[in-house]
Amino acid sequence: MADVVVVGGGAAGAAVFGELIGRADPGCVHWATGNRAPGRGVAYSTFEEHHLLNVRAAGMGLFDGPGSVFASHPAARGVEPHAFAPRRHYGDYVQSRLAERIAAARDDGRFFEIHPDTAVDAWKDGEGWRVRLEGGTTLEAGQVVLAPGALPPRPLRGISAQALASGAYVVDPWQLHALPAPPRRVLVIGTGLTAVDVLLSAARRWPQARLQAVSRHGRLPFTHREHPVPPWRGQPALNRALQEAGGLGGMLRSLRQAMREAHDWQSVVEGVRPVTVPLWQGLSMEERRRFLRHLRWLWEAARHRVPPASAQALQELRAAGRLQISAARVLEVDGDGPLQVRLRGRGAQGPSFQEADLVIQATGLEMSAATATGLPRQLLERGLVALDPLGLGLAAREDGSLVGPGGEVQPGLSAIGPLLRGTLWECTAMPEIRVAARALAERLLPGD
Repeated sequence: MADVVVVGGGAAGAAVFGELIGRADPGCVHWATGNRAPGRGVAYSTFEEHHLLNVRAAGMGLFDGPGSVFASHPAARGVEPHAFAPRRHYGDYVQSRLAERIAAARDDGRFFEIHPDTAVDAWKDGEGWRVRLEGGTTLEAGQVVLAPGALPPRPLRGISAQALASGAYVVDPWQLHALPAPPRRVLVIGTGLTAVDVLLSAARRWPQARLQAVSRHGRLPFTHREHPVPPWRGQPALNRALQEAGGLGGMLRSLRQAMREAHDWQSVVEGVRPVTVPLWQGLSMEERRRFLRHLRWLWEAARHRVPPASAQALQELRAAGRLQISAARVLEVDGDGPLQVRLRGRGAQGPSFQEADLVIQATGLEMSAATATGLPRQLLERGLVALDPLGLGLAAREDGSLVGPGGEVQPGLSAIGPLLRGTLWECTAMPEIRVAARALAERLLPGD
């Protein structure tokens, strides 16, 4: 069999690499991890104890199947299965599980190579592919898997060159450098999970600073219950009704009725998880756009909830008057310190202005021809892949096969994780990623 190249050093790349080297095949599996510790990526490279998983320890694992539960591993540090562990502990677990797979693969005589380098380009070469690494090495392969996790963020529209050059506007919230002086006013753009981590870190780093977070709806994520809720007995019937609803309106009516009957919306949301992908794919493109315009913020706040400890810390900051959450859109950021921020509050007739010593961009992944970076951008420019119609990632089939601008499957090119959001919608959490990684490995190397 031809070699396989896995691109991306985070947990998704680790899951695919580990599954591939565990399968019987004479080819070599290459893993281009970039310059971070293999398996940690952005999410699990943090060493701050207050950066918590938003999935319970019992639901986290790296590989699909028995014996791969984070909660029972020494890296969990004794965290209860229902609890939310620090993300750095999960990073320790990922590296430990990887080491086990690598040792077993060596014992079985499997061929693999880990490259601590970033893949920057790829192109077709006959029936195969060539992948160029940043250091100049070129790898030959029959299959390439893109597993980049969240792509590096790009500045939002309306951010001036002067603001970017000042260092007071931070595009990547995980690359926050030391400042000449502690900021007194910190503005965070976004109110999702990334923004929660940024706010908690900023509150600890600058105890005298006033914090403000803004987003279109001004809604922080909802809070997980301390303990898991039991499954609702009516869930199987609801999931069937949702799949037979015939559109977004019917789905919403069924969900509202179920929440009234269940008396616990969290159990209903958790129970919908297994059918989220077919529900998304059953919507027309126009209905998907309507969902993104009007309901996305509510779904993400309810589906991607924060641990109780994080919610409590945020509530204490708000009660102390240090944190304000606002429903507003950032129109423009200019200046070189303090920054001049122009906003339009929700429902406001006109814009308002305020100053901030530091503005941190903590928005989610969106992709367009203008914002794509790295290897995805190179593939787009070469005409080998296409954006999905919603601008959420790359156009793909349900099994992760990427397609070209004409809608044809691009043989030998696949993806896993956030690049597939337009096709699968829910594909970024580890419970989904580890199942997808096994299915992808079985498709690429079916001869085990």
